Amino acid sequence: MKSVVIQQPGSLVIEERPLPQPQPGEVRIRVESAGICGSDVHIYRGHNPFAKYPRVIGHEFFGRIDAVGEGVSPARIGERAVGDPVVSCGHCYPCSVGRPNVCAALQVIGVHRDGGFSEYVTLPARNAHAVPDAIPDAEATMIEPFTIAANICAQMNPGPLDTALIYGAGPMGLTTIQALRGVYGVKEIIVADRLDERLAMARENGADRIINNGTADLRTELEKTGTRPTLIIDAACHPAILPEAIGLASPAARIGIMGFSADPCVISQQGITSKELTIYSSRLNSNRFPTVIGWMAERKIHPEKLITHKFHYTHVVNALELFEQDQKSCCKVLLEF
Repeated sequence: MKSVVIQQPGSLVIEERPLPQPQPGEVRIRVESAGICGSDVHIYRGHNPFAKYPRVIGHEFFGRIDAVGEGVSPARIGERAVGDPVVSCGHCYPCSVGRPNVCAALQVIGVHRDGGFSEYVTLPARNAHAVPDAIPDAEATMIEPFTIAANICAQMNPGPLDTALIYGAGPMGLTTIQALRGVYGVKEIIVADRLDERLAMARENGADRIINNGTADLRTELEKTGTRPTLIIDAACHPAILPEAIGLASPAARIGIMGFSADPCVISQQGITSKELTIYSSRLNSNRFPTVIGWMAERKIHPEKLITHKFHYTHVVNALELFEQDQKSCCKVLLEF
């Protein structure tokens, strides 16, 4: 089989590899489509501290089960399936309290173990989720990105009384906008980004108000309408955002952080406690695939709005470079196998 392998940072090859055989409790998926995420680019460039090389990247993938290991029903062969990349031990403290995404022995498919940028991939059967026929193939590939939004929303419990402020109109921000609008029905969604083209995408995906915080002061723009956000989500992941969000938030607001930044930031304990703010962090997803599959089947979200480019997997370098360099017109890029 052919696999996209990062041999070492900056070195990518399409390599012939032996066809993997599913182990007991596993299935094998014949991959049909896979999505590019920023973390794939980070592994390619050597900026992901968790990756080990050589590595087959890719944690957003869809296909059909074509083989099963011992203990898995043969009836699953032929099933349309999407893979949850979170592989957990099931018995450590985080797993026992329903937080397998931060398992003490966490493995992420495409990071710690070989992923879905390959003609075939094996994974635990419990991580392969059946996709109903009502969801087209390309949209099924988008289930994993929406689980990231589902995870932060499940923690923050949005509702119709909330005024939401989202920093960043990249894929994480846009999936979150769709969830807040189509699933949770928040009162108002405000999006801040430094690219007008991204802000236009935010509007198309359900934002009520957009603010270019590269050319305008965000606090000033919010004060013009007396807006005090009750729900703030950082989908841009810059260390300057959290201190600003604490200052902008309404009393009793919730703030959610969706990504990693190794750079420190200085925050005011008084600013948090005086308003009794709640701050959430979110990593990957905690068994959110069934939830998102339900959203898609019921058309509460619209993943097709985020798919801007498709490439055959043999053009993966072009696809990665486009995703990395063209933030104005590129949102989600899919590889076809």
